Amino acid sequence: MKKTKFRKLSIADKLILLGGYLLLAIFVLLIIIPLVYVIVASFMDPTTLNNEGISLDFSKWTLMGYERVLTNKMIWKGFGNAILYSASFTLVSVLVTVLAAYPMSKRDLAGKRFFNVLFLITMFFNGGLIPTYLLISNLNMIDTIWAIILPNAFNVWNMILARTYYQSIPAELREASAVDGASEVVHFFRILAPVCKPIFAVLALYQFVAMWNGYFDAMIYLNNADKQPLQLVLRSILIQNTPEAGMIADIQSRAEMAKLAELLKYSTIVVSSLPLLIMYPFFQKYFDKGIMVGSVKG
Repeated sequence: MKKTKFRKLSIADKLILLGGYLLLAIFVLLIIIPLVYVIVASFMDPTTLNNEGISLDFSKWTLMGYERVLTNKMIWKGFGNAILYSASFTLVSVLVTVLAAYPMSKRDLAGKRFFNVLFLITMFFNGGLIPTYLLISNLNMIDTIWAIILPNAFNVWNMILARTYYQSIPAELREASAVDGASEVVHFFRILAPVCKPIFAVLALYQFVAMWNGYFDAMIYLNNADKQPLQLVLRSILIQNTPEAGMIADIQSRAEMAKLAELLKYSTIVVSSLPLLIMYPFFQKYFDKGIMVGSVKG
């Protein structure tokens, strides 16, 4: 049937469709090729990689980079901390965002325009690094998990996505629940929330990835090395194994250190990205549905 439909198209439509497929194929290659390069390079000997490039000859591969990364005890602490921070941040952020978006989706909300303006201002302006640090310090949250979770828990853009999704749901659903005597709280948690699983999954994926990849807030607010997330631990490993000019007198030792740093660079990329690559397929169906519905209705 697909071939029959394609044959019925005009020449111009066929060219546009084929051009779209070609452009999509180029985009896919631009994503896949660097990914494959990094994965293969993480197994290759740095000398072979620099001299010959990527090779599928397994005799030239090595697990030294992964051994150095995974045998580091701080890596596993970083993994645990990163999972804890990301999961906690995702839970708090999604809960705050969807609860804020629900009243903002109501057309008869008093002061709706004022709150809209207030939220939009925070998207473009903030207090700056030093005032924010002083605030976190005065709240006694330095070197605690709350310094990582609370400051960025509410995301205005995510709130707009959730609000748009709520507005795409027929108002008759609320009218029916009101007839049955359901309050706004009961309606939201028992009726609306199950319908809104796609947008909840999208927001959860956004926030989990943002926290997993983030390191700046942890670098600023966390002083204890045992509390550092994975990204900071990997950053420390790379810095420790990167030679600096004048640091090593022996040229051969400096070359070996540079070789190890090159190998660790690709290994750490794979280690830090692997959890997200594993997680994404489970969210894909919700991600596609949530994004498309929100964008069309918006």
